[in-house]
Amino acid sequence: MTNGTVALAGEAHGADKLAQWVQRREAVIAHDATNTIWHQVPAYGARADAGLRDDVEAHCRQVFAAFLASVNERRHPHRSDFPWSGQHAMRRVELGITLSDFMKAFRVGQLTLWDDILAGVNEWPSTKDAALLLVNQVMRTIEVGSTAAAEAYLEAQQYQLADSARLARDLLEDLLAGKPPTVEERQLALAQMGLADDEPLVALVATLPSKLVGAEQRARLRAALTVAGRGMVVARHHEVVALLPVGPHGPAQVVDGVRTAVVSLLGDGILTSVGLSSARTGFREIPWAYEDARTAMGSLLGRPGVRAMDEMSTLDLLISSQKNARLVPPEVRAFVEEDLATGGILVDTLSTYVSHDLNAKLTAMHLHVHANTVYYRLDRIAERTGCDVRRVEDLIDLLLAVRLVRAEAP
Repeated sequence: MTNGTVALAGEAHGADKLAQWVQRREAVIAHDATNTIWHQVPAYGARADAGLRDDVEAHCRQVFAAFLASVNERRHPHRSDFPWSGQHAMRRVELGITLSDFMKAFRVGQLTLWDDILAGVNEWPSTKDAALLLVNQVMRTIEVGSTAAAEAYLEAQQYQLADSARLARDLLEDLLAGKPPTVEERQLALAQMGLADDEPLVALVATLPSKLVGAEQRARLRAALTVAGRGMVVARHHEVVALLPVGPHGPAQVVDGVRTAVVSLLGDGILTSVGLSSARTGFREIPWAYEDARTAMGSLLGRPGVRAMDEMSTLDLLISSQKNARLVPPEVRAFVEEDLATGGILVDTLSTYVSHDLNAKLTAMHLHVHANTVYYRLDRIAERTGCDVRRVEDLIDLLLAVRLVRAEAP
């Protein structure tokens, strides 16, 4: 037997001694690794879960056993050595532990294992060269084991997201049908979203642009419309529907938050029209809140932006719910359509005149024209429509007709 062969045999024997050292101390190493994880990964210690520490310790022992099996069988570790990764990953996902913290804890456990192997070398100095064989095995265990753990975590996370989305969709459909939840699981889910039967909420309806075909873009839209991570947001048919808790600062803060989100979406090229209901209390009010939000969204006429029900006038509401051509006399319709086709100067003058309380001088200042020009345009409108714009009843009819025709315009 050559000296090289003798050396290799000696290293193998030393590796076996160190493996036996690890096997005898497996429980102690797992306990030390768990303590180190709690010290170096704060997310674990922050979880008020009585069984988490035992679960982590058991996970460490399983990984150490996989390492020992590969050493004893003189082979590299492989994916099938880690069949329990899925259950541990699901547990971490359920507790809200991030992937980075999960992977850090895994590495901490393996480094603790290596430290203990070095302690074995101190016990048996003759195994120093054999430790070089084991460091390679530890590194391979980290590589294969961490890959298995990461894959299992991402799979568990996707399952949880899909399960949460399915629960949210089912919950929303029941709420829109006027059926508050009676099952404890669903009641708890709503509570976690910040929604309670005795607290005010706002319904939101947004268009779902056809260009958002990817799951990532849809998730971006849903996330943007969630206020401070609270509330339920669901992609439903061709729209996004949300139920948002009002909170202590009232519905105005919710509207401001959504408006800010829509502006940020515009910056990303995502165009969406959003309507919000007035604040309503009680889950049985949700169907009405949903209809209010749809009405508010419809008043935007497809333009991107945000419209809250509380910001809409009676005239806005009438137009939104009564888009009926029979309400507009033919001569008025012809006037509005022709004027809009040539720039809408007369229609804009009429709208400005109304918004300035029928004051021609203020209207002229706003339009940067002479007051006589305003009077001339008002006379032209009266001549074309047969309406007296200085008579309140005629003016209301004319203004309503203009709004209706404009609402029908593409």
